[in-house]
Amino acid sequence: MTNNDIFKKLRVALMLRDDQIVEILELVDFRITKSELGAFFRDEKHENYMECGDQVLRNFLNGLVIHLRGTKENPKNPNAVLAKHKAEIPVKDGDAKRAEFKPKPKDEERSRGDESPSKSKPAAKKISKKEFPKGNNKIQVVEKVKFNFGKNKK
Repeated sequence: MTNNDIFKKLRVALMLRDDQIVEILELVDFRITKSELGAFFRDEKHENYMECGDQVLRNFLNGLVIHLRGTKENPKNPNAVLAKHKAEIPVKDGDAKRAEFKPKPKDEERSRGDESPSKSKPAAKKISKKEFPKGNNKIQVVEKVKFNFGKNKK
């Protein structure tokens, strides 16, 4: 794993924008522009790709410690800083919450917005106990299957 990969993963995990990363690097007196920073996050095959050196990553990690924990004289709560980052992410129009954190519907077919379940297909008839009284005339699916566990017996 290269320094660029580590830098990209930290950026995504901590939900950091380029301007926030520049501010974090300035905490340790390391100056870098957004365009230089963007070169680290490009694809390796891109003509403007630049490999992230050890010094850049080291300064970013040191600045990240100060950004999240604060200094000895002025300590911070890391969870509060991360919550602030999360709150700064813009919400899409029409959504009360971010789409990434919405639970998925349990039944995909019933949750379709273009057709109602009653119009698409008739509901399947449930089998009542009266049709199969105590004799239990249901066909057991397991009895039909032959298990050979991957071995060819001749």
